[in-house]
Amino acid sequence: MAKNVAIAGVTGAVGQEFIKILEQRDFPVKSIKMLASARSVGKTQKFKGKDYPVEELTESSFTGVEIALFSAGAARSRQFASAAVKAGAVVIDNSSAFRMDPDIPLVVPEVNPEDIKKHNGIIANPNCSTIIANVPIWPLHKANPIKRMVVSTYQAVSGAGQAGMTELFNQAREILDGKNPTMKKFKYQIAFNIFSHDSAIGPNGYNEEEIKMVKETRKIFHCPDMAITCTCIRIPVPRCHCESINLEFKDSMTPDEVRKLLEHAPGVSLIDDRANNRFPMPIDAADNDDVYVGRIRQDESLPDNKGINLWVSGDQIRKGAALNAIQIAEKLL
Repeated sequence: MAKNVAIAGVTGAVGQEFIKILEQRDFPVKSIKMLASARSVGKTQKFKGKDYPVEELTESSFTGVEIALFSAGAARSRQFASAAVKAGAVVIDNSSAFRMDPDIPLVVPEVNPEDIKKHNGIIANPNCSTIIANVPIWPLHKANPIKRMVVSTYQAVSGAGQAGMTELFNQAREILDGKNPTMKKFKYQIAFNIFSHDSAIGPNGYNEEEIKMVKETRKIFHCPDMAITCTCIRIPVPRCHCESINLEFKDSMTPDEVRKLLEHAPGVSLIDDRANNRFPMPIDAADNDDVYVGRIRQDESLPDNKGINLWVSGDQIRKGAALNAIQIAEKLL
């Protein structure tokens, strides 16, 4: 049954991805509203060959809307999501505004689709790094409970939106032309450099991105005591996050068992060619739905074959944001 859809934050990187994926997956759209800040009013947005005016996001934007896809930032989600719900829409929110609210489901459809039905008008989309990690480790956790997870992320600049990608490209040109790089979006030079993820550091020394991954994974897996630690790093890649994941299981687990579990796992593709040293790269994951997994090997520092190392790459604008939200919408149908 076709739905009346609104996209809040349509001019941003994720908003643009929403449009692309709605078209590609032929989501049943009866009508669509393109919503953004006042500065975008006057622009048009094409959807299925037709131009739609970009309207200002306000509390009165949601009359008749049934599904509202939000990617306009946490502040705007807090400001406008309740108005959308009051108008009768189900909000699928891509920001951090509602993720840790105990009354709001936080969903990765390959992991906990049953939580969708618990919504009271708002469903939260997890952080991109969380989604990319959760998709491949969930089938392993179901088969053999994970006791401890150690994650190091290598995050593309598009995680900071279009401005992040623009800054990387501009700085690369400046440096290659012998000029000093201009820093606007990031505090430090990103071209030909890496640095700790550009989110606030808490009193415990962890940044917000690392804390999100820990808390969100525990909530999605319904494992409040799972031992998880993270290190999140920003790298000079336009699109797609990579993650090194070390897992300690309750019982023994071999690389062959892992491959067998992941070969047919939803949302997962394997690239694990040891002979050619060929494993997942951002260029594999870009514009693709799946999370790519490889470098599957035993952690030989743990006894009884209870440890496994993985390397994953996923498109954080697509599966890490827009696609995950639209998959939730498809489940709502």
